[in-house]
Amino acid sequence: MSDLSTHPHNLDALEARLRQDLAWLELPAKAWVPAREIDGQSVIDVVIIGGGMAGLVASGMLKRFGVANHVVLDKAPAGKEGPWVTFARMRTLRSPKQLTGPAMGLPALTFRAYYEARFGSAAWVALARAPRETWMDYLIWYRKVLELPVRNGVSVDAILPRDDGMLDLACSENGRTETIIARHVVLATGRDGLGGPFVPGIAENIDRRFWAHTADAIDFAALRGKRVGVIGAGASAMDNAATALEAGAARLDMFVRRKELPRINKFTGIGSQGVVHGFAGLPDEWKWRFLDYAMSQQTPPPRASVLRVSAFEQAHLHLQSPITGLQQDGDQLVVTTSKASYPLDFLIFGTGFKIDLTNRPELAAFEPHIRLWRDRFPTPAGMANAELEGSPDLGEAFDFLEREPGSCPVLSKIHCFNFPATLSHGKLTGDIPAISEGADRLARGVVRSLFVEDREKHFANLQAFDTPELLGDEWFDAETEALPELSSERT
Repeated sequence: MSDLSTHPHNLDALEARLRQDLAWLELPAKAWVPAREIDGQSVIDVVIIGGGMAGLVASGMLKRFGVANHVVLDKAPAGKEGPWVTFARMRTLRSPKQLTGPAMGLPALTFRAYYEARFGSAAWVALARAPRETWMDYLIWYRKVLELPVRNGVSVDAILPRDDGMLDLACSENGRTETIIARHVVLATGRDGLGGPFVPGIAENIDRRFWAHTADAIDFAALRGKRVGVIGAGASAMDNAATALEAGAARLDMFVRRKELPRINKFTGIGSQGVVHGFAGLPDEWKWRFLDYAMSQQTPPPRASVLRVSAFEQAHLHLQSPITGLQQDGDQLVVTTSKASYPLDFLIFGTGFKIDLTNRPELAAFEPHIRLWRDRFPTPAGMANAELEGSPDLGEAFDFLEREPGSCPVLSKIHCFNFPATLSHGKLTGDIPAISEGADRLARGVVRSLFVEDREKHFANLQAFDTPELLGDEWFDAETEALPELSSERT
């Protein structure tokens, strides 16, 4: 049997196989976008903001299609991009281990190939789900083997329109500032990419040392021996509760509005290539209907996360207990629900994220022009949903659309490749299962836009191309060859 049909036994062999696969497929494609300069400064064809999973696969797809002049910017240090080793606190990923995720259809680029190369096939068989730290190791390897152009430690402070139809990105790095000129910008900025963590108004007058959101950096060691409360019972809420308990919290109270925890993951249950590729083609009312129903049913926390919490006798679950009051009382908090009051030393909000463009200073120049679903689609009766109403209404390449046509044409050069794109395109931007399909859709749209915009240059190249295929000595005209013979016969 050929070596290519067996799994490699180490990363060197796997990387060699990947290089061969790419070579056989003639990937990445040759660079084809004409270079541009403005006042001596090179223009970047695409700037991707965010070097997590979505940003990496978007970069990989652009490189695959020959858009070589692009860059990925991430404010985090290398190896700390995204949530995996920062504010994600689950032991393992929630997605099944076999999902191909960002592999772009390349078997040697899958997590399975990486894991088996590192740990062996027996370890893969024994693995239940991917440990989140190992998943981060995989993404670091992914970035390395594809040689993706990531710059770490760079913050994008503002995106500004230019009169020439391009974009200025005001960036900062280690106290220095620079302006990057870009033709397209991709926002691969995750769950909070168009807003931020959602915290109920009850926290407004509470000293910040008494509470945190699950997306914050939390000193769990400082919670040892403390009374900790968690609002919410989603996956992140459970993971933070478990982390607090494992750090030695003396008591943990989890407050949930619902009568019982949701048990069925509706959207995962109908997952298919039909949903991946068909959702964007649904009529608007059906897109809304699907997502409003799935959101109203809510996603259950993983069973393993719940068992991780319930294993502690000092953990207490309070169902049908919406928070009606929160007060600071000396060195403690008092949480009041519809049932009772609870003294706490620290409170964690597991209340998710919100879409709020006014919360994104880098988009301030564009926020008044960005069209949201509520700007053009009347909310169906009985389906009011603030998150859906505030979702951006996106074009075919995840591009923002204008609220008033003609008011900001350059807006179409900014692509929303993050979680709030879900209503327009389905779940292609925020989760592992269909991230490659989402990146493919994004990259094809960007490629189309770049080529159309440069059509005059490409036509000029067509006209100027003069490398001959035939040299003129391959064949001779039959009539010309026969003329001397005919002339001799007549004589």
